[in-house]
Amino acid sequence: MSKDKILEIHRIISKNYKDLNWWPVDSKYHKKNQTDPRFEIIVGAILTQNTAWSNVEKALVNLKEKNKLDIKNIAKSDEKELREMIKPSGFFNQKADRLKTISNHFLERYGGNLDNFFKRNLKEIREELLSLNGIGPETADSILLYAGEKPVFVVDAYTKRLCQRIPIKVELDYDNIQKHFQEELSKQYIGKELVQTYNEFHAQIVLLAKEYCKKKPNCNDCPISKNCNELF
Repeated sequence: MSKDKILEIHRIISKNYKDLNWWPVDSKYHKKNQTDPRFEIIVGAILTQNTAWSNVEKALVNLKEKNKLDIKNIAKSDEKELREMIKPSGFFNQKADRLKTISNHFLERYGGNLDNFFKRNLKEIREELLSLNGIGPETADSILLYAGEKPVFVVDAYTKRLCQRIPIKVELDYDNIQKHFQEELSKQYIGKELVQTYNEFHAQIVLLAKEYCKKKPNCNDCPISKNCNELF
């Protein structure tokens, strides 16, 4: 697939998936408890590692019920109790440690103020996130895009699958796929519009992969495969 077709793919699947509103947060909870909704996104980005979102939702409910969905409260929480609360998300020992690590990091370096954390340039923030235990490129970029509203495209297993099947003519590693998408999308979108496009496109690819581009694909009904002769 030539690079200029990425915009066309985005146009096609945007007709099928609209107003996805990623990343979902419980605004009422945060307003009531005067907590930062961006931290819920950060917690969700860590909890969703190697598990389905439905499991993450159960863990988030547990954290809310105990009023723990806050930087300070997770930082000072008993780790055994934290593990039990996030148990539905799987790998709860590692994830509890990662949540404590990032919460303490925010407290010690930024006084628990996410505005201070996100107000810097993207490269600096990304490098800092990647230096933390258990934060890889996908988790870091999810935090940057969805919590920080930074212009960075998130690459996950669904994106890699799609790129392999189309295929795109780049090495299918994280950095090359990300660069490939960002170069093309930034030709048409800038500023907040670019951030929103990265947000929507990532969400659209996830839904496309879950519904059509599965491990055993349903190509007959896929909105992209209907245009294969034209696009690819």
